[in-house]
Amino acid sequence: MTQDPAEEPAEGPTGDPAQDPADGPAAGQRAHGAHGRPPTRREKWETYKKSPYVPAVVLLFILAAAAGLFAGSYTYAMANPTPHRIPAAVVEGPRTPYAEPFLAGMEKALDASLELHRYPDRARARAALEEQKVFVILRSDGDTVVMELAAASGATVAQLLDETGVKVAHQIGAPLTVTDVKPLQKGDPRGLALFYISLAAVIIGFVGAIQLSVHARALLPLERILFTLAYALLGGFAIAAVVDWGLGALHLPFVQSWLILAFTMFTSGMVFTMFNTLIGRWAMIPTWGVMVLLGNPSSGGAVSWPLLPSLLGHIGRWLPPGASVNAQHTAVYYQGHQYVFPYLVLGVWSLVSCTVFWVWRHRHPGGRDHMPEHAATAS
Repeated sequence: MTQDPAEEPAEGPTGDPAQDPADGPAAGQRAHGAHGRPPTRREKWETYKKSPYVPAVVLLFILAAAAGLFAGSYTYAMANPTPHRIPAAVVEGPRTPYAEPFLAGMEKALDASLELHRYPDRARARAALEEQKVFVILRSDGDTVVMELAAASGATVAQLLDETGVKVAHQIGAPLTVTDVKPLQKGDPRGLALFYISLAAVIIGFVGAIQLSVHARALLPLERILFTLAYALLGGFAIAAVVDWGLGALHLPFVQSWLILAFTMFTSGMVFTMFNTLIGRWAMIPTWGVMVLLGNPSSGGAVSWPLLPSLLGHIGRWLPPGASVNAQHTAVYYQGHQYVFPYLVLGVWSLVSCTVFWVWRHRHPGGRDHMPEHAATAS
């Protein structure tokens, strides 16, 4: 039986089909080109940079540094509070013989940190205390030295003054009367509740913005601002309701405290949104630094400003956590003596954050097109 020549295998130069160079290793190398050689170091590095390992490794070091800085900032500010400048009112007029020795002893015991302001009578000294210009009033009453404290101005400062005054009076043999003319509420004997509710507003504020950027990525710029405002209003109401109505820890001027908390949450959320616009996925780093590492320890909520390191005491007033604590503290304990400064601080941070976000909104990783992709292609 003869074989059809069309069905015979094509022979190579050697006559053996298996030895045809077209089917050999060299042909395969020519066909695959660059894919057939090992990748260079540069190509390996480019591939590695596009992998999830690079951000994961970076996060390892960032989280470790954040943990150390977090512990260090709070320990530095709060572990060993030391007086730096404590404003005190001294009432002029008839003086007990113990008045000057007592003042000298207090200044020595407090390492010259007592800043004396002299007033002609007790009424003006009390007005200064209500306006939070001084933390204590020192006056004479017959042969007795009277120390009028304001625990609401700072529980740590009041405790320090009380303990120091008792020791000095005992040393010089002076009769001393200590009175707390502005006590803290019964549900908050350490004066920390205002710090905690402000801390909650700050943290939930930027965590909410993070969640919007993850789960509601397609929001348009105006929608993102409005939703930030919405969760700030609801979150502020929830915090105030739980602390006041639920736990009874504080009796708040509800509407004012609620709006301060909402203002704080909105500011915190927009600060993260601003940084997310400027530096993308690493926005958490500056947000955490401003709000938590620096802002909360220097807020004056856990440790009063006169006992903080002097630099932190000055910086804290200009950051959102300090402004929130300041506004809340005055609203609760010093009704009628509210300052506009803390609201201006929150307002400036909010305005700057919203402006930066709006001007550079095209750089924000979120958002969506107004026109569907197939419609844009067709046009």
